[in-house]
Amino acid sequence: MLVAILIFTGLALIYGLLLGYAAIKFKVEGNPLAEQINKELPQTQCGQCNYPGCKPYAEAVANDEAEVNQCIPGGTEVMIKISEITHREPKEMSAVAEDKPAVKIVALIDEDACIGCLHCIKACPVDAIVGSIKLMHTVITDECTGCDLCAPACPVDCIEMIPVEENLQTWAWQKPKTSPVVTPVDQFLQQEKTC
Repeated sequence: MLVAILIFTGLALIYGLLLGYAAIKFKVEGNPLAEQINKELPQTQCGQCNYPGCKPYAEAVANDEAEVNQCIPGGTEVMIKISEITHREPKEMSAVAEDKPAVKIVALIDEDACIGCLHCIKACPVDAIVGSIKLMHTVITDECTGCDLCAPACPVDCIEMIPVEENLQTWAWQKPKTSPVVTPVDQFLQQEKTC
């Protein structure tokens, strides 16, 4: 009887140690669904989704605290990917997206009025503004997402949001709409469903 108790105590100790090691070794940090959603987001950290960045928005979507259609820079393509990941119905893009003009807008700094305070650089989520303290700042227009977070931060109101005129230098081809790739296995399964 004493031998049986010692054997079961030894086994319990060994299994307890193995489970403790496995809990530490295979620990999952964060929410895997939120990480998967975050990978699909454009990572502009613009705040147009009413969250301070892409990761907080991804966590809110994963916890059913936000809708799938709030990422304005990602547009419909990202919204569809998020709805597929979360198994939720796709929705029309957010009302904020409808208010956004169809033309791309970028920030323009009046360099003569700029005092070099760095407030706009700190507010820019994509590092599209360059400059140094007490020196003039300027905007890299190719990097600017038009999020309009820098203009309210400027204490001298020298930042203006302007539309980018479409010309030979700024015009770009529209991305082609991709059709899903249909493999022979998919064709076979589709035929089986119809039979």
